[in-house]
Amino acid sequence: MTGPLAGLKFVEMVGIGPGPFAAMVLADLGAEVIRIDRIVPSGLGIERPVEFDFAARGRPSIALDLKRPEAVALSLDLIAQADGLVEGFRPGVMERLGLGPEPCLMRNPRLAYGRLTGWGQEGPLAPTAGHDLTYLALTGVLNAIGRPGDAPVPPLNLLGDYAGGSLMLVLGLLAAILSARETGRGQVVDAAIVDGVSLLSAPVRGLFAAGLHGETRGTSLLDGGAPHYDSYICADGRYLAVAPIEAKFRRELLEGLGFDPAGFPDVTHRENWPEARRLLAERIAGQTRDHWAERFAGSDACATPVLDFAEAQAHPHAALRGAYVRVGGVAQPAPAPRFSETPAGVPSPPQPRGSGADALSRWDIAPDRIAALQDLGALA
Repeated sequence: MTGPLAGLKFVEMVGIGPGPFAAMVLADLGAEVIRIDRIVPSGLGIERPVEFDFAARGRPSIALDLKRPEAVALSLDLIAQADGLVEGFRPGVMERLGLGPEPCLMRNPRLAYGRLTGWGQEGPLAPTAGHDLTYLALTGVLNAIGRPGDAPVPPLNLLGDYAGGSLMLVLGLLAAILSARETGRGQVVDAAIVDGVSLLSAPVRGLFAAGLHGETRGTSLLDGGAPHYDSYICADGRYLAVAPIEAKFRRELLEGLGFDPAGFPDVTHRENWPEARRLLAERIAGQTRDHWAERFAGSDACATPVLDFAEAQAHPHAALRGAYVRVGGVAQPAPAPRFSETPAGVPSPPQPRGSGADALSRWDIAPDRIAALQDLGALA
């Protein structure tokens, strides 16, 4: 393992979405992660061929029948060696399996026990199901995304599941591990997506409290309401994104578009927004997206072509930085962020469920015990 987290060990109780992504980030940065999967698939999530389950990369999978005490005992033996645990089940599931915080922290008092859920471990919504959009809806964030008069727009499932959920859990786990090194005591990390999304909205809520962000979506500076922070259709049907919030950057945009900045409507006054938008839309629509991309390349105009996934992967900036790597022959985003002294390596490909029983030897599980568990059907 290479990367800044080399030497740390984690046990991942395989769930869907944000839990695996959190474990992927840890593995990307060098931690040794072992996945404990079900012998029979849960039927949850979005099925795909294993090589395209990018969030499963970088770590082996063992499949256990956790209804058998021998499988639970093996799990506890692995957890006893780990710095942290990742689980994303509904509240109470791990306790019913005999793997709740109490037995795990008894075996490993320094453990960072990470729990990733939508609603958290308590509260009236805690036992109920949800997805990214569900959590955005109850934080007020979804209501702020979209055009005025239209329905709120789902922003993929990046904001809730992976930013408010996965990355908050990774932050919490690493904080708990640092705390355990000082105090000798582990703890439970309760990472609720609804909490994480609320935290992410703090800067915008500050603008709202100051009267600088409106209650109606699509009418403010950063939500597409301002003409100088939006995307515009070009002559070829593709789009150019413009985002020059600062005056000096707006001046560069306007000059690049062929406007005289001194005579252009002053967008610091909202009453000028409709006319400024009309002028920008008309001018940008007169040329292709790639024409504008070439015009503004290397400038501070904050004008960029709206690329699709394939175009983004092929962009010269991404190529120079090695932003995409081939894992098992399939191109996918490279580990991030970058480290000058302990760079992360290229992840190993996603492994089929239950194919990594040989990894148990690296966790000091004897070969005869592995064979016995397989004979019992407790280990696939």
